Amino acid sequence: MKGLALALVLLVIWAAGLHEFADRVARLTPAADPSPADGIVALTGGSDLRLEAATRLLEAGKGHRLLVSGVNRRATRQDVWGVTGAAKPLFDCCVDLGFTAADTIGNARETAEWARSLGYRRLILVTADYHMPRAMLELRSAMPDAEIVSYPVATTDLDAQHWHASSGGAKRMALEYCKYLAILGREAMFRLGGHGRPMNAVRSPA
Repeated sequence: MKGLALALVLLVIWAAGLHEFADRVARLTPAADPSPADGIVALTGGSDLRLEAATRLLEAGKGHRLLVSGVNRRATRQDVWGVTGAAKPLFDCCVDLGFTAADTIGNARETAEWARSLGYRRLILVTADYHMPRAMLELRSAMPDAEIVSYPVATTDLDAQHWHASSGGAKRMALEYCKYLAILGREAMFRLGGHGRPMNAVRSPA
């Protein structure tokens, strides 16, 4: 009985945390006119709206260059250009493609290497709204001295306002919440253990 009671308590706590996380995601909105940064980073996955939003920021002069992180290795520059909708001269001069990242921790590492090579200290991060909390944790871990400005994009992958209206939406939000908790748990473990290595020194779920 005690075990069952404990399990029920943990379930209630987890469910309350899930709803709080989902409410936080639903409230995320991009700044109407973000301050200029050194660079812009768009994380691939799901909807092409992320790349389109990042391209608009680049066109508006909100960054000197744009990194598209996590590009499929079979994709060409021509393929990515067709998705971004950018003018060809702008794409050719100012868009960099990253092919090494296979998950969010890979995105963070790829972004950190790109930013260091260019001396960038302030970045605008573009990704899906539901993915933003976890992506921000990973990038801040990989770039603790940089300023990361979030630019969340609402996508068709998951309607953050009505995530519980479908089994698919509920499953996606719950999975994202669990991945977010895993990163928080990893951070707490390193702090309690006195480890000095960064959070993303250990592989995390995508």
